[in-house]
Amino acid sequence: MGNGQETGTIVSYGEIKPFARGDGVETRLMIGKSVADAAPFTTGTTVFPAGAAAPLHTHNCAEQVTILSGEAEAMVGGEVRQLGPMDTSFVPAEVPHYFRNIGDGPLTILWIYAARDVTRTFVETGETVAHMSPRDQV
Repeated sequence: MGNGQETGTIVSYGEIKPFARGDGVETRLMIGKSVADAAPFTTGTTVFPAGAAAPLHTHNCAEQVTILSGEAEAMVGGEVRQLGPMDTSFVPAEVPHYFRNIGDGPLTILWIYAARDVTRTFVETGETVAHMSPRDQV
């Protein structure tokens, strides 16, 4: 794994240490400033066990979320939809959203943030935390 400055970076998914988010939810950072110095975005996956969800929240940047496997209920900007594999959403900065696993098996999402420094603000409490920091829990 390089720093991505001049030559690019290749990441083996199996070597990424999962970040525990609570309730069995695990996030893996694939590409971001800590992995690739030149990356202008932050991307990774989150796996939700059956019934788990991310609480209603916003980010300081735009986000794309693609469902890789499983079944999700997604709320983006007030619109609630059911999504399956390869369904994709675009969430502008500061727009409230959540993803909830409504299937019997795991839900895996791929997320891409349009920033190197990402924050999450929980709508219920108003608390803002750094992405993948100890307080960034479900």
